[in-house]
Amino acid sequence: MPSTLAAFLCFLFLTANISGAAGQEEAGKQPTATAGAEKKITEIKIGYLRAYASRLTLSLLDVPPRDEGVAGANVAIGDNNTTGKFINQKFSLDVTEIKPESDAVQAFGDLLAKGDRYVVADLSAKQLLSIADIARDKGVLIFNIGATDDRLREEDCRINVFHIAPTRSMLADALAQYLMVKKWPNWVLLYGSHDEDHLYADALRRAATRFGGQIVAEKEFKDTGTARRTDTGATQIQQQISVFTQDLPEHDVLLVADESEVFGTYVPYRTWTPRLVAGTAGLVPSSWHPASEQWGGIQMQSRFLRTTGRRMLSKDMSAWTAVRAVGEATARTNGDDPKKISDYIRSDDFSVAAFKGQKLTFRKWNLQLRQPILLGDTKSVVSTSPQEGYLHQVSELDTLGVDQPETKCALK
Repeated sequence: MPSTLAAFLCFLFLTANISGAAGQEEAGKQPTATAGAEKKITEIKIGYLRAYASRLTLSLLDVPPRDEGVAGANVAIGDNNTTGKFINQKFSLDVTEIKPESDAVQAFGDLLAKGDRYVVADLSAKQLLSIADIARDKGVLIFNIGATDDRLREEDCRINVFHIAPTRSMLADALAQYLMVKKWPNWVLLYGSHDEDHLYADALRRAATRFGGQIVAEKEFKDTGTARRTDTGATQIQQQISVFTQDLPEHDVLLVADESEVFGTYVPYRTWTPRLVAGTAGLVPSSWHPASEQWGGIQMQSRFLRTTGRRMLSKDMSAWTAVRAVGEATARTNGDDPKKISDYIRSDDFSVAAFKGQKLTFRKWNLQLRQPILLGDTKSVVSTSPQEGYLHQVSELDTLGVDQPETKCALK
């Protein structure tokens, strides 16, 4: 009997061990299967379409770096992937270049063929409009980082085009607020002869009317095609400035509208009478400044410098913000549906942090990003607009640019 009992107990022990081992094996397999399901990665492809050609500037320091804008987008891709790995999202960037006067439709189609459903666009207004409706019909969202034309946010606005770059009217309003706060209300306007110069001049005129500045005189500087980067050409333009500003009425500030880079850089310190210069030269309004340190800006600047080997410019910050906006929206909606992303970005719940002292949101009436404008010279940030005292019932940021009661936009 003892031997029989021992054999029986041994049989029960072995049976229990085999069942337990099988159970543990099945239990071990279950988490593996679940983990495999959790690791399914959502790939979010972002296109970057830029119109690029090397261009002459009056100062060698103003020559844009070859990767202007693209560098900012790449840094943002890295930032998106840092958080994306925790929620199984992976971001990538496809960069395509065309000439400034080229047709953008074919290049845009190539990005669509690669599966890009979000496109960062550094294009002219004409090029942007040529692809906007195609993108809308294909369910693609465009983030404009290059064109500052107000008409893209007004009579030519589109429901699928979000504008990161500030408008000319926003830049002009930011400058006008500061000049009025400083009690420098009398301005002379000097503008170039190219279309973009005229548009900037229009924005400055509008800002003067809006904030009480007085443009006491205007003069157009004609582009005669002088070889600006030769010794004789540079000397000729510099010598012209003194005579060009000789017969002006009494004023506080010279406003310069020279987006085409013909004469503006040569205005400071070369005028007939000693006066402050602002606009596209002197004190310049922009969406970012390479010396911005406030609100965590030094952290962004250091990280960008480490990654790219140079300082961050306005277009880099705009591209960074565009890519981060996609990253923020896809994280919050937990998916890659452009319709849901668009709805979320336009909702009250969306905001993006961009090292400017407050979270940034889009204006619902024209999809322009609200943002502070930095006023700076070549070395430092002088001030930030909106200026203290300029109040608004919704957001002080809406004192810059076209406000909702003024808008001509009907999103379609």
